[in-house]
Amino acid sequence: QVQLVESGGGLVQPGGSLTLSCHGSGFTFSQWPIDWYRQLPGKERELIATITSLGPVLNVKGSVEGRFTFSRDNAKNTVYLQMNNLKPEDTAVYYCRTYSYWGRGTQVTVSP
Repeated sequence: QVQLVESGGGLVQPGGSLTLSCHGSGFTFSQWPIDWYRQLPGKERELIATITSLGPVLNVKGSVEGRFTFSRDNAKNTVYLQMNNLKPEDTAVYYCRTYSYWGRGTQVTVSP
């Protein structure tokens, strides 16, 4: 059974940093691409980046480029989202996805 579990969300002040993790199980993690999405309040879910199976990152959303870093550790079945210089407009639920499988998300709130 394919499962994705996000962790690491929380409350952070503007300008702060957070690192999110997404752990996968039930599939050959090293061979599957993993997407990071987020859903801002009242908005549709949006793709912020794709981490390919070998690690190169594609489709990075312009508003996060230069502030967010994406990586994966296939030995740990985990992908990471390092978020720096966070802004209030980054407040959202962050999800990881592989093909048709989604995690439950983790809330990130950026507020003074």
